[in-house]
Amino acid sequence: MEKMKAVLIKEPGSLEIVSIDRPVPGKGEALLKIIYSGICGSDIATYTGNQPFASYPRIPGHEFSAQIIEIEENDLGLKPGMLVTANPYFNCKNCYSCERGIFNCCESNETMGVHRDGSFAEYITMPIDRIYHGKGLSAKELALIEPFSISYHGAKRGDLNRNDNVLVFGAGPIGIFAMLSAKMLGAQVFIVDVLENRLKIAEEMGADGTINSMDKDLDKEILEITGGKRMDVCIEAVGIPETFLSCIDNVAFGGKIILIGNGKRETCFNHSILLKKELDVYGSRNSLGCFDVLIDIVKKGEVTVDKIITHVYPLEQIKEAFELLINNDGTVEKVLVSF
Repeated sequence: MEKMKAVLIKEPGSLEIVSIDRPVPGKGEALLKIIYSGICGSDIATYTGNQPFASYPRIPGHEFSAQIIEIEENDLGLKPGMLVTANPYFNCKNCYSCERGIFNCCESNETMGVHRDGSFAEYITMPIDRIYHGKGLSAKELALIEPFSISYHGAKRGDLNRNDNVLVFGAGPIGIFAMLSAKMLGAQVFIVDVLENRLKIAEEMGADGTINSMDKDLDKEILEITGGKRMDVCIEAVGIPETFLSCIDNVAFGGKIILIGNGKRETCFNHSILLKKELDVYGSRNSLGCFDVLIDIVKKGEVTVDKIITHVYPLEQIKEAFELLINNDGTVEKVLVSF
């Protein structure tokens, strides 16, 4: 059996490069050679022990680009040598959500790098029907399609329109992709964070305004921006109680809150405020039907995504890459690992 290198998180705080058997594709699967794999906040959470859904030991990773090495004849026109990405959320096809076509909400969902082994390996196998042709996008751009899809799905959940003022909490990759998604849907979008360098990147990528909540009174800023009306939509892309509660405070009466950030801490609040303001609160999980759409959008040049990449590390420096994100001083956005 041929061997390959992979990244293994044996338990929280333990990360190493190991040698394991190279996978062999089964019926209906393709063998993919990983080119780039992005480090997601969920990968960091798995490493630090703060990922509520992770099991151990685990090979992390679910944002990736790859080259097809082996594939059987298929109806998708996929062939060896093509650059591709893939949908990393595995659904059971049998639960009530799957019956209704809401595959991203599968009751037994297994996400690569969390519930099952992921893309931080030299080779992986993937079901052919989960693979998406890159259509000429670069390998770096393709590795960004999955995180973009998370944010795009969330923004679509809120049914945004051209008259909306939107506030995104968090200028990390998911927050910036949420900003880009909301702008594509026609909204005016502001973004708030505590790291000035991240806000500068968000501004360079098209945010209509940025707010550093460490330097300014957020409530006062929002009232000034909106003429006292507050925001039509707040998108939470951090995953902590404080930002969710701030969404409630800063959204207008009759407004919408979209929750994308994932965390482990409980949030305590009086739910009557949701009634008083008659708020629509949307949970957003994974993505649904977004990969082809976003590949086409990036291919057409409607948005530029690779500006979000601030660092690329070789596989051999995987520990340094993880530590860089854990100790982020605001200069780090998306980190890719090169295979």
